[in-house]
Amino acid sequence: MTDVREVICRPFGRRVLWFFAGLGAAGAGAAVVRLAYGGPGVVLGVGLLLVPVGGWALYRATARVRADSYGVHSWTLLRRRSLRWSDIADLRVRLKYANTPRVQDTRGVSLSLRDGRKLLLPLPRSWSYDDPDFDAKLDAFRALHRLHGTPESDHVPVVSYRTAGRGWAGSLALCLLLLGGAGLAASFVPSTASGERAWRSATPCTAGTPAAERDECLTTLTAVIARTEATRSRSKGSWLYFVDGRPMERLGVSSDGARMFEPGDSVELTVWRGEVREVVGELHVYRLHIPASGDLAVVAAVCLLAAGYPAARVLLRLRGRRLPDDEVLPSAVPFAGALVGTALWLLPLAHLHPTTLLTDPVAITWAATGSTATLAFLVWAWRATRVRTPGEIDATGVTEVMEVTGVSKATGVARGTGEAGWFAEEEAGEAEDDVFVAARFLEHTDYNPYGFGTHVVLGGGPLAVTPHPGPGRFAAKPVPVERLAVKEVRRVRGGDGDTVPSGWHIAELDDAGTPVRLAAAPDDLSRILRELASDPLRRESRVSRSRRGGTRR
Repeated sequence: MTDVREVICRPFGRRVLWFFAGLGAAGAGAAVVRLAYGGPGVVLGVGLLLVPVGGWALYRATARVRADSYGVHSWTLLRRRSLRWSDIADLRVRLKYANTPRVQDTRGVSLSLRDGRKLLLPLPRSWSYDDPDFDAKLDAFRALHRLHGTPESDHVPVVSYRTAGRGWAGSLALCLLLLGGAGLAASFVPSTASGERAWRSATPCTAGTPAAERDECLTTLTAVIARTEATRSRSKGSWLYFVDGRPMERLGVSSDGARMFEPGDSVELTVWRGEVREVVGELHVYRLHIPASGDLAVVAAVCLLAAGYPAARVLLRLRGRRLPDDEVLPSAVPFAGALVGTALWLLPLAHLHPTTLLTDPVAITWAATGSTATLAFLVWAWRATRVRTPGEIDATGVTEVMEVTGVSKATGVARGTGEAGWFAEEEAGEAEDDVFVAARFLEHTDYNPYGFGTHVVLGGGPLAVTPHPGPGRFAAKPVPVERLAVKEVRRVRGGDGDTVPSGWHIAELDDAGTPVRLAAAPDDLSRILRELASDPLRRESRVSRSRRGGTRR
């Protein structure tokens, strides 16, 4: 598409957008008239609901983007921007995943500027992975950029929530919010513990107890239940009604508490600090819930642990700040495992020792032992989430595979022991059993139709793709190893899809001129590439080339 001169993007369904914009304007007018002459009402509510819908439709209807030989021009309702191609470092796809399966993911075009800023264009937009119009416009944008600018990457970077280029402000805000909740819950623990101790030590009031001190002792009152009202809904309370409204008209209880008593039952009410705490009948005793300091301490600990996960996401993004924006970051699941392990000792400790963490010897020993275990968990999580580049994993094997498969050294890794040792080892060894490793080809090919393969089988026979982890080669399709050549091995990018685990690596292969991607865990991928290089079919092809004088050294 080098002959592209101009690209214009307009919103899809402009008539519908203008209709909703007019509907919002009508709703705003109706709301103003209703407020001026009639006061609140249904018309006012409907009008206020239509206002944001109309504003969004007006914003979308007036958006326009144009790209030409100068650069990219963007128009919105509130702002107009023009950027030269020389100021744009790269064009990227911004992928926003939907939160529900019924809503499709959204793709947009983002501009990466040379001063480090990112600008998301209002158009084009796509709500499907298979959108020829969006892909055509993106290709036209990139063709203009290559013609009039200097792109930084030779592929289309895709930035999503899994990649290094996504911001971490949301995770930081969530972490601070949860830490604030933990601090708020912890601040009520001392006063709640004091109230618990006062309730347990309270004694019945006597005739000589002064009136000013009667709130701190237990007062017993008699009453007769007139009727009960038990509801199943938690939003509606259950009640005990008393005869003649004495000592009160009604008392709010739980639904189970209301079912304990019958009309005509004589009960005793225990009052403490101006509130009824117990209802004692002939057969049942109902105690109103009193907040426990241990429960509040557990809530504070849960909020603290929950804040650890977004904090881990922020840490991983800061740790991978030097990675390309479209590379997928390691998953924070190991840190989640460390937090779950911490919860196993922290929550019981908070419940049993909410106020004696620093004074009780048992609590101190418990906390010290648990903290040591947590530190070990965190060290393990830190090591498990390190960024492993292909150059760090079997660099010798990767280089040798690239040379054996007919591709020159492009990654700069050091050369290893050579292919002769591999082939000699294979000839000397006995036939191995089939080994199934989790790996998948990401493209539709004749040996991986419609992406059916989930595992690659190697060892006991020819390299093959299977839709199962074994045993047996049922439905296996052999891989034409004589056609494949390894171009490079890299980490997972945002454009590889969200089905590829973040810890896997991608091998870029050339299948007789067609690019193919093979995804697997680093160690498994290295083993597959070695098997690919030492396959008998490839060895025969290499020997024939050597006889013709075509072997590369």
